[in-house]
Amino acid sequence: MANTADTAHTADAATGTGYWQAWQDSWDRQQEWYMPDREERFRVMLDMVEALVGTTPRVLDLACGTGSITDRVLKRFPGATSTGVDLDPALLTIAEGHFAGDARVTFVTADLKDPHWRDALPHDSYDAVLTATALHWLHSDDLSVLYGQLAPLVAPGGVFMNADHMPDPATPRIDAAEHAHRHAGMDRARTAGAVDWREWWELAAADPLLAEPVRQRFAIYGEHADGDTPPEAWHTAALLRAGFAEARTVWRSPSDALVLGLK
Repeated sequence: MANTADTAHTADAATGTGYWQAWQDSWDRQQEWYMPDREERFRVMLDMVEALVGTTPRVLDLACGTGSITDRVLKRFPGATSTGVDLDPALLTIAEGHFAGDARVTFVTADLKDPHWRDALPHDSYDAVLTATALHWLHSDDLSVLYGQLAPLVAPGGVFMNADHMPDPATPRIDAAEHAHRHAGMDRARTAGAVDWREWWELAAADPLLAEPVRQRFAIYGEHADGDTPPEAWHTAALLRAGFAEARTVWRSPSDALVLGLK
């Protein structure tokens, strides 16, 4: 577990070269422990961006965290631009360090529960609004309101995509079997040294450049926000009610889904 922090501390903290990359990489590894198919959902997400809005999109990375989506967008589409919005000061510190000097990227601190959060954005519309494994921090009522706020931000012909936990309540035995199988794999990875959510935040809190942002982060959120995980049918119906012309699932794992709304 100390390896993550040691890697970051041996990098060039003065310029950020390597230092923030190490934290970005460690966040990705921690998330992949929970979601082994994380890269697959990102690939499908970017496939659909290219199919529907092309290779030079203006992207809103919603609840961006460390900027994992932005990182993959810019690697695949060098002509793209991205605005990352989040409230977490620790993850935004990593994101801002990781993308420092890249004129294609802007970060905004905003609370998605604030009815005026869109006022902080640098643009009135986006070709693609993308988010992954973040909006389950909101309760369904708040998420429905957010979808209504997002629809006017998406340009005509543009897309919104949300990849998140979307279990099917109609299949409890299948869900239980998948959960047990997935967690058995996670247990094996833990034995091999994988770092979980709690341990990752302990490492971040021990880093001199992240200690204060981590303290602020826990003052805002606590250990974890208390949201919920409605099924994908709820999401598609909510997107249609919000004003999207079409909505459907474009990727599915046994536990998660990627839902797309098209303006």
